[in-house]
Amino acid sequence: MQVKFSIFRYDASKDEKPYRQEFSLEVEPTDRILDCLDRIKWDYDGSLTYRRSCSHGICGSDAININGKNMLACQVLIQDIKKKLIRIDPIPGMPVIKDLVVDMTDFFEKYEVVKPYLIAKNPPAKERLQSQAERALIDEAVNCILCGACTSSCPSMWGNPNYLGPAALLKAYRFAFDSRDEAPAEHLEAIDTNDGVWRCHTIFNCVEACPKEINLTWHISQLKKKMVEREF
Repeated sequence: MQVKFSIFRYDASKDEKPYRQEFSLEVEPTDRILDCLDRIKWDYDGSLTYRRSCSHGICGSDAININGKNMLACQVLIQDIKKKLIRIDPIPGMPVIKDLVVDMTDFFEKYEVVKPYLIAKNPPAKERLQSQAERALIDEAVNCILCGACTSSCPSMWGNPNYLGPAALLKAYRFAFDSRDEAPAEHLEAIDTNDGVWRCHTIFNCVEACPKEINLTWHISQLKKKMVEREF
């Protein structure tokens, strides 16, 4: 089948404003969007720029906006789109460096705010064990690949660039609810601000955008409950 791709083009180092470029390809329904981008770059325009790495939905580097929705290019098939015109843009809400590559510096700086690591006050004499129930509390949160699809789809982020965003809050949950962490209060204090957990307005865009099907809104709601319990 013949499919036309309308791709966002912009080089911050030389272009005054963005423009769109179209490419027509003969594709199979089972071709991935990433396969099509590779063909365009290799056969038609080598200057086309985008991120990719594992190509199997693990690294999260190829998050882009496809026909208005944030997705991983390596996970979406042509047959999933069901249109003969596919519009491809960088994920919104982040500065564009070139074409589909965005500057994620701010995204990772906010990620670091929540102290995304196990805090151990006392070195263990042996392995820290968890029960199945304790592990189940963080099962979904552990699956986050930091692709940024959730945060860049969040209207609260568009309205307030200081908001930590759902990805950072999910990481706060992942460690605050980990039974092996010895300082959950430190993770919670980092997000107990006007630009932290209370900025979430339960819009659910993050849930729809997450390629790992994580219910981020539920996890954020548990953080809010934890905050209230701590206060009272």
